[in-house]
Amino acid sequence: MTTVYDCSDESRLLAGLRAARGAIGRGELVVMPTDTVYGIAADAFRPEAVQRLLDAKERGRDAPPPVLVPGIPTLAALAETVPDEVTALAREFWPGGLTVIVEARESLAWDLGETRGTVALRMPDDRVALNLLADTGPLAVSSANISGMPAARTAQEALEMLGERVSVYLDGGEVGAEAEPGRDPGSTIVDATGLLRPDGRLRIVRHGAISDEEIIRVVGAERVA
Repeated sequence: MTTVYDCSDESRLLAGLRAARGAIGRGELVVMPTDTVYGIAADAFRPEAVQRLLDAKERGRDAPPPVLVPGIPTLAALAETVPDEVTALAREFWPGGLTVIVEARESLAWDLGETRGTVALRMPDDRVALNLLADTGPLAVSSANISGMPAARTAQEALEMLGERVSVYLDGGEVGAEAEPGRDPGSTIVDATGLLRPDGRLRIVRHGAISDEEIIRVVGAERVA
């Protein structure tokens, strides 16, 4: 049965976090707010849960979900190598609207889809999301919508699209309302895997919440393709 929890009420927030933690533990799906858009979450280390997430979004394995983390230290635990530029970006923009693609640690027992050995990581700037991540550890999280439809900015929008495919909805109110007109309300995505080559550069894959100028300010124009 699907349940929506109003996280503006402290008692409902606590009940919702308990229910969400239980759902994640059973391999089910949870919708939660982030600082950019609402996300649909699954246990990153349970392949069947990740597949359930992809099925709910009607998306194939060629579009693997990012992984949300509870803190910067988790970056080193999940990445094979963390370039200095990535560390600088995380310190500057985490928690916040920046997703970084790095080489995944080879020893990790997960299957996020066709990742080609990489993983996209982000630490969201949202109290509800961070509370859940503190309980569950890293979660595979993609925007809470059917593939091809606009990302949900409210729990109700997510519910209308995903319905009972999701066990628990954590309603944190509207998110992403401050996004600049014309800019993708989702996170900015940068691919840092090229930095591991001697003359490699970081590539901005999606222009979102963090501007290109801010990325360049931190890593330097000569390190951005």
